[in-house]
Amino acid sequence: MAATAPAVAVAVAAMGLAASPAAASPAAAVPTATAAPQLGGACTAADLGTRHPYIKNTEVSPTITHFKGWYVTEGTTGNHTVVTSTETVITVSVDLSGGLDASFAVATLEAASAKLGLNVKIEASSTSSESNTVAWSFDQPGYYGVYKGTKKVTGTYGSLNCKRSQQSDGSWVLKWGEGPGVGSFTTYTTLEEGAVRCQDTVPAGSIMAKAQSLLDCGSPAAKSERPAGAVAPTVQQQHAREQDRLAQPAAPAGSASAGQPTASISGTPAGQPGASARGARAALDCQTQVYKIAVPGKPLSWGAPVLASDGVRLRPSTIFSAHLDHWRLCNVTESNGVIEATLWNWGNGGCATIAAPNAATERAVLMTVACAEDDLQRFFIYRDVPGSSKIGVQNKYTGSMMGHDRYADGEFVRQYSSGRQDGTGTYSLDAV
Repeated sequence: MAATAPAVAVAVAAMGLAASPAAASPAAAVPTATAAPQLGGACTAADLGTRHPYIKNTEVSPTITHFKGWYVTEGTTGNHTVVTSTETVITVSVDLSGGLDASFAVATLEAASAKLGLNVKIEASSTSSESNTVAWSFDQPGYYGVYKGTKKVTGTYGSLNCKRSQQSDGSWVLKWGEGPGVGSFTTYTTLEEGAVRCQDTVPAGSIMAKAQSLLDCGSPAAKSERPAGAVAPTVQQQHAREQDRLAQPAAPAGSASAGQPTASISGTPAGQPGASARGARAALDCQTQVYKIAVPGKPLSWGAPVLASDGVRLRPSTIFSAHLDHWRLCNVTESNGVIEATLWNWGNGGCATIAAPNAATERAVLMTVACAEDDLQRFFIYRDVPGSSKIGVQNKYTGSMMGHDRYADGEFVRQYSSGRQDGTGTYSLDAV
């Protein structure tokens, strides 16, 4: 999801993580309902933990999903039920995911629908891969193409994140800027069915015109006298079916469905042993400054677990915290004002991560594991203006923002594909 930032270690102090005399942006506890964010538009500190899609480009193409050539001769006009063959299967997807459980994926399709002014499928669905019947009344003899079709909508998107931006006069403001990485999506409009003849005049670029092109109207077979009923597939149809078959992604080995597998936090992810403080520090270039990642203005902060099977939770800081609430930024880089870092925990020696089996799972719990070169352990940090410690935290691999369901002792820190729109995904990076 993300472009790799320049591999240049930057001192924490040089990046303005420490407080400076500059004025902080106005506090904003809960954002009010407004129009969709726009690139370069103003945002508030409450938006630091949110993420929104914006559509970069789209393409709409008429597509035939089911088709059958059909002869109607003198004396056979009237009602016919035609069993069509599958031509193309269109599956709704965002970045090839098998489902649309994530709010960001749904928002992406909604944004595409609004941009194009089309009603597109926004739930996980596919056009049928089975033979399909079309009931039609033929009032004239002729060579017909009986079809079902739709408009296939594809495109690419980017993400908007709230981040600091320096003005020409040296002051700082928060603006919606383009986040790292782009993705692609596929969806389709409402299905249409009908019948078309070679001699019919149809609108260019329409679904009906696409069906007419499959009739192979110039061939001798189309002009010959034939008995009423089905016609063998044309060369174009056979080629289209083969291309569609090759374009369908294969299901992962051992998977029961197209969706991503899920796993609970009750077990240690495979291939991720318990963290070792000595081994973890040896592989990381960590800054000396220690931080708490806290809920702004409140005592609870991110607390790493003692047990590898547990997750990061909101905890109060006490003399019994055993440094589990203390974090260092390691292997730090910065690009366009956004920090990228590994979050190393002083108390258990592990690095914050989203477990690989849960990478595509909405509300997956943030965990700590042995530190490794892994984008699941890398995080983007979006900062408020200098003088404020408020931040938003985004996982590099999944693109999801960190947040929590409710403010309570023991509440898990989780990933949300669009972030927490009520502002609870905004934290403060407090130097200890």
